Amino acid sequence: MLTDRRTPALLLALLYAVSGGLCLHSALWPMHPESPVGLLRAVAALGLVGGAAVWLLRDRLRGWVVHAAVALASVLIAVLAWQSETAVGVVALGPALIAVGLYAAHFFDLTTARAHAAFLVVSATAGAVAAPPAHFAVAWVVVVVAVIAFTEVQGRLARSLRTAATTDPLTGVANRRAWEEEAARHLARAVRTGEPLTIAIIDLDDFKEVNDRHGHGAGDALLRDLASGWARRLRQADLLGRYGGDEFVLCLPATDGDGAQEILQQLDATHEFAWSVGVATIQRGDDLAAVLARADAALYQQKRSGRTA
Repeated sequence: MLTDRRTPALLLALLYAVSGGLCLHSALWPMHPESPVGLLRAVAALGLVGGAAVWLLRDRLRGWVVHAAVALASVLIAVLAWQSETAVGVVALGPALIAVGLYAAHFFDLTTARAHAAFLVVSATAGAVAAPPAHFAVAWVVVVVAVIAFTEVQGRLARSLRTAATTDPLTGVANRRAWEEEAARHLARAVRTGEPLTIAIIDLDDFKEVNDRHGHGAGDALLRDLASGWARRLRQADLLGRYGGDEFVLCLPATDGDGAQEILQQLDATHEFAWSVGVATIQRGDDLAAVLARADAALYQQKRSGRTA
């Protein structure tokens, strides 16, 4: 799921509130004399109250809560389909299915979005099949195909946009913005749990000479080789990012200064090109800017001393 909690919460709250409002309208002005007015009122209340709760808790909304809310929306659609008294009432749920599918595709990873879409389609179809009216199969198939197609297309598009927004296009590692956001989360977790966390800033020595002597293509190839070699040596939880130009940053969760030096020695063995590094382990009261500042100071102290990795 996307790291920004406010936007998913806003749209989820809006999805619930609009759905609740539509159900309230149907309860006040039923389409059919035998429409399930009581159910519509209950779903309307759930939608309006749930939407308000999601918005009020937007800054503390955990990922599993969002997934549960989307799954609950799928179940409610299935129940409404099951209790519909007319074929028009069943098919009219199509926009709600599409809205839930698009939400999952935009905010979840593609595999998870597909799982939500499958649950949505299966549960809603089961409700529609169990509903009293008939003769809506063709229209329902169109709705199901639209949900699956829209979810897949939106999911692929969202994945491409997320990759472009968070990845350095040259090296394939995290770009500066994405690295800082993820490192800040690692730091908050370390502060909360008391685990150590170390930040390292890596600066390539004499990188300008590579560009001057061999061209920018050679410099780009060197950056790619270094980044790919380091990425293979790092642990799954470690976070490597390109900070700009010939500088890289490394976030090492659950790692103290000694552990960081061991990891950096492993990185040094991946390529013969020399680089300097500044290392800082978090201290009480640190934010990310403070840790980066200490690592940057250590980097330039190493450069002044003439030592390299």
